[in-house]
Amino acid sequence: MNNQEKLLQAFSEALGVDKSVITDELEYNAISEWDSVAHMSLIAEIEEIFDIMVDNEEIIEMNSLLKIKEILSKYDVNF
Repeated sequence: MNNQEKLLQAFSEALGVDKSVITDELEYNAISEWDSVAHMSLIAEIEEIFDIMVDNEEIIEMNSLLKIKEILSKYDVNF
């Protein structure tokens, strides 16, 4: 499984949505499933899957799939 597939899996599990809903344009609160509680679940999934610890400032900045990819690149996670 490549990093793109891992990230989509994290979104799908944390938000409880089908992977087809998850696009690069997806943003926080754009769908009802991505609320504040699901956001923290998503961060936990991402940290576990990619074996990283994201700092609090980055958690707040992770407001879209594209931004998450950008932040993960700082941790040598490439897409």
